[in-house]
Amino acid sequence: MTGTTGEKKRAAAGVEPRRDPTPSEHLTDWLLSLVRSRDWGKLAELRRPNLSKNAHIQAGWFDPRRREVFEQVAFFFALYHRGAAEASKGYGSLGTATRRIGNSIGRGPDDPGASRLMDRIVASRRPPLRHLQHAIERLRSCGEPPPSWARLADDLARWTDREARIGYRWAVDFHAPPKAAKNKKTTETTTTKGTAT
Repeated sequence: MTGTTGEKKRAAAGVEPRRDPTPSEHLTDWLLSLVRSRDWGKLAELRRPNLSKNAHIQAGWFDPRRREVFEQVAFFFALYHRGAAEASKGYGSLGTATRRIGNSIGRGPDDPGASRLMDRIVASRRPPLRHLQHAIERLRSCGEPPPSWARLADDLARWTDREARIGYRWAVDFHAPPKAAKNKKTTETTTTKGTAT
């Protein structure tokens, strides 16, 4: 007999089974807790990229095999949350996030600065840490949400994996066409035609 009674009930109700959080999700939860608990000291330590402080070491322990990546994501997180009252988990890939950079004239591909930044990021053979720092700082200055911190950690850990093609996926997300708003009239017409007999 497989699964617990609780798992069977959730499956019967159409609820996805619980899964254990990944190391990158644990890292994100820890980082979010630093902002929520107002641990400004640890966040300040994380903003110092060249010093191996306790906070950096603690971030790396969430996945010792990817220690450097986790320490770097913690640095980006701390930069984004400098002086922030609320913690942001972020969403989407870095390409999706960079698409939000800009102003009222244009964002993402319509903003020349954001386009140049994305070009520099995806052209790098190694994780483009300096350019990623610039992207995070631009998102913060524009008041836009960051990328998903957990996804950023996972993506950076696979940056050199040719099959993963992280840079390409970020570029696709950055240049994706805007989501078209559904025309209410067209939807109503389609619905009416579909129900007429």
